[in-house]
Amino acid sequence: MLRLKLSVVWMAFGLVGAILLSGCATEKDATATWSVEKLYAEAKDEMMTGAYDKAIGYFEKLEGRAAGTVLAQQAQIDKAWAQYKSNEPIQAVATLDRFIKLNPASPALDYAIYLKGVVNFNDNLGLFSALANQDLAERDPKQAKDSFEAFRELTTRFPDSKYSPDARLRMAYIKNSLARSNVYVARHYFNRGAYVAAVNRAQITVNEYRDVPAVEEALFIMVQSYDRLGLEQLRDDTRRVLEKTYPDSVLLNPEGAAAAKKPWWKLW
Repeated sequence: MLRLKLSVVWMAFGLVGAILLSGCATEKDATATWSVEKLYAEAKDEMMTGAYDKAIGYFEKLEGRAAGTVLAQQAQIDKAWAQYKSNEPIQAVATLDRFIKLNPASPALDYAIYLKGVVNFNDNLGLFSALANQDLAERDPKQAKDSFEAFRELTTRFPDSKYSPDARLRMAYIKNSLARSNVYVARHYFNRGAYVAAVNRAQITVNEYRDVPAVEEALFIMVQSYDRLGLEQLRDDTRRVLEKTYPDSVLLNPEGAAAAKKPWWKLW
């Protein structure tokens, strides 16, 4: 009797398994009969309409089916762009790093490096961050540094690339944002009465980023900090440097200093 019951149970399991396998067998890949050209065209169409997840899936299929071809390389770059647009920057950078490593002679290598810089540049958090009342200088600078390195690689290896002029503009912006990061910290110290720390942090900006606008405020913070510390000679010397370097500086008068609070980073 027990054997009979066990037999019935196993038959039931077998029936359920057969049904499941049958169901899986009927789920066919709709793209199985598509040519690689049609698959790429469909992926581009999905990306153009904002269906990035679906586009990424198509691009991944295309990478496998057209492996070793120029079309597969293009699919990989397009996939990185779709990942970036779908707010997956880590995946996008990983895709681009893989492309750069595997395709050192690709004619699209300059674009891949440029796109890596753009992904890390993160303009939605930087250029338009005024909407959130926060600029890039107030964020973790690691992403900005990674972006800067990608753009520097591009402009060094491909100085005549059509993407290099824009990369140089972005590098200038990033350089000033990194300097501003130090100024932000220096201002934080000053506001809390840590004047020596404020001077030290502002000095980093003056020494390392001499040709960026943020140096102006760094010098001003140093003037204020020396004044609070009672170091009149250093205060006056630094003020002379500020006046000579920035003769029209609005920071040299109280009203101008207040006006300087508007966003400094709007390059475009």
